[in-house]
Amino acid sequence: MYAIVDIQGKQFKVRESDTLFVPFMAQQSAEDTIVLDRVLLVANGEDVSVGTPTVDRATVTATVLGHVRGDKIIVFKKKRRKRYKVKRGHRQRYTQIRVDAVSVA
Repeated sequence: MYAIVDIQGKQFKVRESDTLFVPFMAQQSAEDTIVLDRVLLVANGEDVSVGTPTVDRATVTATVLGHVRGDKIIVFKKKRRKRYKVKRGHRQRYTQIRVDAVSVA
């Protein structure tokens, strides 16, 4: 059984016991339990339920494992012959979650 879930504007395919890196959730702390109710699709073998836009009474329960940062991205700007160059680094923040249950009531 799997589901497609909308988390802060991004769609993720989730199954039970999956670990995901989702966009940063500042209001959540480690070991919090969250309920994701924006379920767009639920599939259980040959039985597929597609929402319009969401599937009624379908939820995904997850546990927040912590907050992490992604790999460093180098941002480099340069204008030739003008003595202008800027080098900056960026690390995106993510929240790591573990999916506990996918349920359709």
